[in-house]
Amino acid sequence: MKKILLLSLLILNAGFYASAQTPGYKVYAIKFAGTSYPFTAADWSKGGPKTDSVKINFMVWLVKGNGRNVLVDAGFLNDIEDAKEFKVINYTRPDSAVAKLGLKPGDITDIIFSHPHWDHIDGVGLFPNAHIWIQKEDFNYFVSTAWQKGQNNGGFNKRDVRTMVDLNMAGRVTLVDGDDKEIIPGIKVFTGSRHTFNSQYVQVNTGVNNIVLASDNIWIYYSLDHMVPASDGGTLDPAGYVKAMQRMKTMVKDVKYIIPGHDAKVFSKFPAVADGVAEIK
Repeated sequence: MKKILLLSLLILNAGFYASAQTPGYKVYAIKFAGTSYPFTAADWSKGGPKTDSVKINFMVWLVKGNGRNVLVDAGFLNDIEDAKEFKVINYTRPDSAVAKLGLKPGDITDIIFSHPHWDHIDGVGLFPNAHIWIQKEDFNYFVSTAWQKGQNNGGFNKRDVRTMVDLNMAGRVTLVDGDDKEIIPGIKVFTGSRHTFNSQYVQVNTGVNNIVLASDNIWIYYSLDHMVPASDGGTLDPAGYVKAMQRMKTMVKDVKYIIPGHDAKVFSKFPAVADGVAEIK
């Protein structure tokens, strides 16, 4: 009888311990700008129809829980020259957009950069206490090789390079070396789509579902629905882009938990918790 009781207690304790170790994150998509440009699916997905209009948003994602407030990407400041061609409208500075969830800029503990394009990285200076996570190969290309003759620095901004170099020298940057890395308990990053030199996407274990924040490793739902790569210039490896989407599908129990980087449909698929903020659940 004592052995049975002891065994029961051990099983109960093991279950409690496992439960205590399960991450309990909430995940939010936060819109901070839109565009008035009349984009179509063809502009964002290879082979997409030119007749299908697509509403594009600029957004960041907040992963909240376990004593951390983690941003995936940081948006941009509206004075950046690169934004003009996108005819940006309804702009809210990213720190003000995040404040809709009751957070001050200093409350952000971490920023995971999917890649260093201006619309994802330029707002990093708004969050003074955040530790930065970025792929090592992506960072090295961004701050060095991209600016050599014959290389590609499209989508990169020089002030962002200087900011990131300064942050690295201040000890606030961790260079993630490779694929399938758990950088924070319950939060993993993966590579393979090559939207930039070695872009990454993020898998979050909420304790109920896995959620994949694809960022620009999937621009819009059309690519995910039809398993086609981004339009020309959207990836250095079209086959790798598709393989990454196939892999993402194995990471979630429902494809709806794969979140593209710029498709406004995100905000109609998930419940609103504030103006321009949807909870991914």
